[in-house]
Amino acid sequence: MSEEAANGTSTPSPAPPSTEMAEMALEEPKVTFQDQFKAFSKFGDTKSDGKLITLSQSDKWMKQAKVIDKKITTTDTGIHFKKFKAMKISYGDYNKFLEDLAKTKKVELQEIKNKMASCGAPGVIQVSAGKAASAVERLTDTSKYTGSHKERFDASGKGKGIAGRKNIVDDSGYVTGYQNKDTYPEGQQ
Repeated sequence: MSEEAANGTSTPSPAPPSTEMAEMALEEPKVTFQDQFKAFSKFGDTKSDGKLITLSQSDKWMKQAKVIDKKITTTDTGIHFKKFKAMKISYGDYNKFLEDLAKTKKVELQEIKNKMASCGAPGVIQVSAGKAASAVERLTDTSKYTGSHKERFDASGKGKGIAGRKNIVDDSGYVTGYQNKDTYPEGQQ
């Protein structure tokens, strides 16, 4: 038994965490610009060590961060990237590239870096339907089919299967188009 327990005294328990500590725990860890550089330099390149970035990786990063818009285009990034006369550039050269791009396009460098640092992990963020979707919808709308193609689908647009593709012969003995099939009483022949 400890002395404090024997004496009847106890040490005060630690104070509960303050609201500041709770808020800090809820926040996501801040990702730096350099961390993003490393992540995007590895994006799409399995052999990359994260030290050099290509123009296409840079453009993907800038598009995801919404830096590339009407003011800054991929043509602008290509022109400024090619000044380094290399297929891949290092982190230091990339900072020079961004400084040159920001200065030429009259955009705040820190604003660009903040957008690029906070854009999230590399990957496909949004997928759009594209222009082909409307054409595909039009071509697959069975209510607009005519001729023999129309016969392949029922009223709801569901395919009839083999019955819609082949003319199945009716061997019942009735003449084609006879309306009163199976209406004649069995006993009156």
